[in-house]
Amino acid sequence: MMKIAMVSRWHVHANEYAKELRNTPGVEIAAVWDDDAQRGQAWAEELNCKFYEDYDALLADDEIEGVAVVSPTNQHPELLIKAANAKKHIFTEKVLAFTKTDAVKIRDAVVENGVHFTISLPHKTFPGVLQAKKLLDSGELGQATYMRVRNVHNGSIANWLPDYFYDRTLCGGGAMMDLGAHPMYLLGWFLGRPKHTASIFTEVTKRGVEDNAVSVMTFENGAIGVSETGFVSYGDPFTLEISGTKGYVHLQGDVLRYRSEGTGKEWVTVEKPDLTSARPVAYWIDSIRNNTENTLFGIDEAVLLTEFMDAAYRSHEEGKIVAQ
Repeated sequence: MMKIAMVSRWHVHANEYAKELRNTPGVEIAAVWDDDAQRGQAWAEELNCKFYEDYDALLADDEIEGVAVVSPTNQHPELLIKAANAKKHIFTEKVLAFTKTDAVKIRDAVVENGVHFTISLPHKTFPGVLQAKKLLDSGELGQATYMRVRNVHNGSIANWLPDYFYDRTLCGGGAMMDLGAHPMYLLGWFLGRPKHTASIFTEVTKRGVEDNAVSVMTFENGAIGVSETGFVSYGDPFTLEISGTKGYVHLQGDVLRYRSEGTGKEWVTVEKPDLTSARPVAYWIDSIRNNTENTLFGIDEAVLLTEFMDAAYRSHEEGKIVAQ
């Protein structure tokens, strides 16, 4: 039985990850740690496992093979580096860290200790996204020249987001750091590392962090990428579009449409693409069991996402285009 510890119930997805792990055959949630002892003890009781008030003591437990870290993001460097140094395999929520410097420190600890690392980048498992990636990689669209990804919700105007999601100290920012992570890592997956970034962030609901945000990036081959996000949009479905030298694809919700030279410039509609991929939690457990390298949700992908975010926030704060 593989024993895993849940590290903090702070994040809104903590319960979801615990449920996925408990539903995975051969996996047991054996412990909980939380900097909020009352919250942690209550969760440990729900999960029927041990609560550790001392994180170092949890890491000293030889029976625990891995930790799922869903703490405030500002705690990631300390918690993740300690876990790696204790030879614990690591699953964590995005983003990895606020700055490239901290992200690289985490990567160094992960690599030096040979632990299996997975970060939750779930949009990489969406059927429509996988179909769009397949079209681009196959050459159907030619060379990508423009890509836009929009990921928004109404959490701020409908007042359903928890208050701590507006805490800059804990989260490092607002909508771009949270929802905007998904467009950012998809741009990196499709187009690579940017050369330059320009951002515009606004505060519609005046909560101290951006709730409406756009970042525009240039890439080595001349492509332009756009990341759109916000907590103040009503009824907008997830949207991805790619223009290439030989074709165009548009994904909105579950419906993908494309046209290309290969289709005779006729539109092809795929209402529910049937491509599938293991979700990040399952990918992590499999990588531990099979001692396989994680190239979809791994440490390099985590560092790249932090590089995107670091540049996006520097551009906003400095009011200028910044080099990546």
